[in-house]
Amino acid sequence: MLIASEFLLEELTKYLETHLIETKANWLRLHFKSIYQKSFQNEPFKELQKWCNDFLVKYPDKIFDSEDFTSLQENALVSLIKRDDLQIEEVKIWNYVIKWGIAQNQNLPSNPKNWTQENFLILKTTLQNWLPHIRYFQISGDDIIDNIKPYHQILDENLWDDILKRAINPNRQIPSTILSPRIILEQKLPLRESFSTIINKEHAAEIATWVDKKAEAYSVTNNPYEFKLLLRGTRDGFTKESFWNLCDKQVNTIVVVKVNDTDEILGGYNPVGWDKSINNWVYCNDSFIFSLKNGTINSSTLSRVKNPKNAIYSHSSYGPSFDDDFWMTKVNNPWSCSIRSYEKAIRNVKTKFLVSEYEVFQIQKK
Repeated sequence: MLIASEFLLEELTKYLETHLIETKANWLRLHFKSIYQKSFQNEPFKELQKWCNDFLVKYPDKIFDSEDFTSLQENALVSLIKRDDLQIEEVKIWNYVIKWGIAQNQNLPSNPKNWTQENFLILKTTLQNWLPHIRYFQISGDDIIDNIKPYHQILDENLWDDILKRAINPNRQIPSTILSPRIILEQKLPLRESFSTIINKEHAAEIATWVDKKAEAYSVTNNPYEFKLLLRGTRDGFTKESFWNLCDKQVNTIVVVKVNDTDEILGGYNPVGWDKSINNWVYCNDSFIFSLKNGTINSSTLSRVKNPKNAIYSHSSYGPSFDDDFWMTKVNNPWSCSIRSYEKAIRNVKTKFLVSEYEVFQIQKK
């Protein structure tokens, strides 16, 4: 796409950009920081820039709290704070803007109380593209005193006077231009309606019951675990590299896969985690593998480990592996099920198979 753009092949550039967004979203998320920077370094990639910002307005910490935040290019960050739906407190935006501006001028004294008029002018010039997009009147009076007052000289004098007046009396009419408040998106996370594209809440409750070895099954309402998504993708996007990038050393993980062209949902629970530096079997006494009731599959199957020494196979050449009983092979990413270290087989057919979807969750107590 970069090469096509450089050679002014506009139609090909747009085609590749659309292809990435529509079919390779998981890959884009895995390489987000690089994609974010490259897209804003290339003016034609408008749709990719929008895709990045659509993601960041919901998860701003991904960029604002990153170690390289102050080295990110200005046009990318300014385009983000322009957004009316950026989900972050306005005073935090102000502090991030100041942090970025100071980092561009390393000769500025660390304490603004020691700044000269020239120091404030330098910072004001650096932030001239940022300051018009801060919603000052969404910042509380106390935060104005604590956070804005030390740097108020980078603002126009009339604007600073109006900010103080509005802090004292929010209903007071002022001449300065007021940007509309940012839109607070409705939070639907507690409902968890779409936490997975493979399993439903009943499946999650059943898996939780197996994790805690309960005789009486958990219901959807009393499931004590939250399923935190670590990795999701389709067959073509599932590689051992994507797995290790996001799941290495993560404990209490649930892997679920949808078998291609069937109703089968297979999975496994690994409480000790995979570590790609081990390249060997890992002892585990509480892992299990399973198949879930779904479609024409009338009942679920639970298979607990019977040989703890070979319960988990952790190797950088493979994806998730529960010994030979349920694992992702290294050749073209097919999967395989057998019976060796677990009580029973979770699949009747012994040949290797492909999956249409996969997900890896980490479970945590609510």
